Amino acid sequence: MDKEKAARNKTARLGGLLYLLLVICGLVYLVYVPSQLIVWDNAETTLVNIQKSEGLFKIGILVAICSFIIFMLLPLALYRLLSQVNKKVAFLMVLFAVVSVPISFVNILNKFTILDLVQKSKGSGIIDVIPADQVLFHLEQYSNGLEVLQVFWGLWLLPFGYLVYKSGFLPKLLGVLLMAGCFGYLVTFTGGFLVEDFSKTTLSSIIGIPAALGEIGIALWLLIFGTNNIGYKKN
Repeated sequence: MDKEKAARNKTARLGGLLYLLLVICGLVYLVYVPSQLIVWDNAETTLVNIQKSEGLFKIGILVAICSFIIFMLLPLALYRLLSQVNKKVAFLMVLFAVVSVPISFVNILNKFTILDLVQKSKGSGIIDVIPADQVLFHLEQYSNGLEVLQVFWGLWLLPFGYLVYKSGFLPKLLGVLLMAGCFGYLVTFTGGFLVEDFSKTTLSSIIGIPAALGEIGIALWLLIFGTNNIGYKKN
């Protein structure tokens, strides 16, 4: 039994480490890098920013690719940890997560296209070589891809949160937050698709809080505490 607990804790901490790395990567390539380079209402300024900080733009791409790889490994580690709670639900968790990875790799091709455009514009006048609007177009296409990916980022949290809630060796509150986070992602996608300027509404600013708390919380809990000694029942 002690060996079983030790193995479970080892798996839990591996899952926590992968999850924390995923969160950090997401903050870098989804938040920090775009905030330094992209001016959505000024295509020429955006192109100039990328030209001047091409290295940062490339780092964003590399970090994004690392996050895709992590997102393939993370659900497998969590499956090993949680499959004894309910194998069918654990399979759905893995399926919803992993299916998003090829979409992510296809979507990142928009940024490689932008790199090609930047290379062509070096040493010449921006307008003479390429329309700056092409850069913004591919950034918008990339952003649209992220909107679609939110569906899968949300869906995998529902079975994951359920397994955490039912496990008996992880905090039920984190399970509730993760399940709520699923609906937060789905509402964000639906609202952004149907409602103009949804991102500027109060609902948009608060709907993502459960997912943020749940995902960061479970990452830190798994990494620091592992699993507790409370038993669990198979379903």
